[in-house]
Amino acid sequence: MKSNIFLTGYLTLSIIYLPLLLIEQESITSYIKPFLVPLLILAVYFSGTFPTKKLLLTALTFSWIGDIVLLFADRSELYFIVGLVVFLISHIVYILLFNKQLKYKNRKNKAIFWIGVTSIIFYLFAMISILLPSLGNLTLPIFVYALVISTMLLFAFKGFLNWEEPGNWYVLIGAITFVSSDSILAFNKFYAPIIMSSFLIMITYLIAQYLIVLGILKLNQKK
Repeated sequence: MKSNIFLTGYLTLSIIYLPLLLIEQESITSYIKPFLVPLLILAVYFSGTFPTKKLLLTALTFSWIGDIVLLFADRSELYFIVGLVVFLISHIVYILLFNKQLKYKNRKNKAIFWIGVTSIIFYLFAMISILLPSLGNLTLPIFVYALVISTMLLFAFKGFLNWEEPGNWYVLIGAITFVSSDSILAFNKFYAPIIMSSFLIMITYLIAQYLIVLGILKLNQKK
């Protein structure tokens, strides 16, 4: 199946990319990075037809554009802001995707749902409270971005309580690692330098995209 070939290619290229990033071979990694997410796009494109396929392709496409824009973030703050906007759109599309995804009978306790919601709200306020003093003119954009990624995580968690296994686990863990990646990036840029930040940001990001794609494909497998 072509889809599996591209998924394997994504994992293989990621395994090549991450060690090079760890040893700061930016002259090589900057050329590899733009080819990572397109492999996931191709994996989804060559998979069967399913209701949320276009949304998944759209989210991945905006993520890919964001990856390319952020390659130039060191040159100007404008590139960072544009990258932020592009990834914001990607997260909004993921929210629409999770909301539209086929749902199944809720088999989980309502208490679990509210514990999850409370945890996400706590994360949002904790992150904003820590970063707020150093955000300056970016306070509103960062707050909006944090709100959107928290909403994305909320919809993934809601789906986790309704979708079938193992797809629900893949999507939820993917969403959590995506939020982790964005959080590491934000803390590193606005709060305090984090050791191996580039590696940590990218390993969580690459895992996140892979798990979300795998989860959605699993949820839409024809039985």
